Amino acid sequence: MDIVNTEETRHRRQTGDALRRWAEQGRPAGVVRVLERHGFGTVATGQLLAGTADGERAGAVFQGTMDAVVLPLLTSAVSAPGTAKGHVTEPDAVAAGLACSGGAQLLGHPLPVRAATALGAALAEGQPCALASPVDGSTVLVAAGPGLTEVVGTLGGPDVDRAVLARLRELARIGATATEQGEAAGTPVLLDVWVPVPTMLLVGRGAIGEALAVQCELLGWAVRTETDVEHAVLAAKEFTAVDVLVLLDHGPAFDAVLVELLRSGRGFCGALGSRHTQELRRRRLRAAGITDEELARLHGPVGLDLGAARPAETAVSVVAEVLAVRRGRSGGPLATTAGRIGG
Repeated sequence: MDIVNTEETRHRRQTGDALRRWAEQGRPAGVVRVLERHGFGTVATGQLLAGTADGERAGAVFQGTMDAVVLPLLTSAVSAPGTAKGHVTEPDAVAAGLACSGGAQLLGHPLPVRAATALGAALAEGQPCALASPVDGSTVLVAAGPGLTEVVGTLGGPDVDRAVLARLRELARIGATATEQGEAAGTPVLLDVWVPVPTMLLVGRGAIGEALAVQCELLGWAVRTETDVEHAVLAAKEFTAVDVLVLLDHGPAFDAVLVELLRSGRGFCGALGSRHTQELRRRRLRAAGITDEELARLHGPVGLDLGAARPAETAVSVVAEVLAVRRGRSGGPLATTAGRIGG
């Protein structure tokens, strides 16, 4: 197995699992977020630390370098909002893998059970999601799912909520995790938007697989390569809504990976191969009990019709189809379409 992943993705999913579990258990939770920061160089946005009154926690803020300030704030945040300031020296920052020293003002506040359930599920399942609050942490609003259409909570009034949701959705369309402090209908607010990082599962090896890995690196996607059927099926069982399969190997044994994903309904399911190979594969999948509705989720041959002739061009074609499907686009020339150009 070859795997390239990110700490950011791992932390998000672990934090989501924890939030969802605490909510199911009826345990109150609090979170700590970054209200303002200076220094640190390039630091990931959307940092989040969550915890319970009994000291269980998940996630991280500035890779734990400010825990002397963060952890007491998290403990009190379970029951009441508050803020705290902290600073990290150059040696401590560098030792933790940060670019340089810095300081931050942090906001801690309670996360009600319904909000924790919605946010936790989205983070754990790799769905886009967002958390908004006034800068005093007095109320919270969570938006989740494609287009951030599933909304839990309110910031106190319809005008504020409309303005906040419009901005959250605008940030989500950009396609990158973001933290922003601003104003909505006269209310100072803190907005965090998490856009999940896809993992592309490549099953099999070859020049096209290598070219796809390069494309994923360019896009900031994680890559996992499996050549063993059993390991590939286990990887497919871990899929979230945002993940992508590209089946490179034409061997019938690897149909098991497709069966797992087509039945689960998770992620993007694509397979390379000639039209003859695709037809034989579809016959085998139907014989294995895959319904026509499930089979309709299979993108095979995967990729847009770009006339690709080399592995690198095929990789562009495949990634282009994934993006088009994710955004609900046809993949046709922009000159022949109307409406919004960007995401």
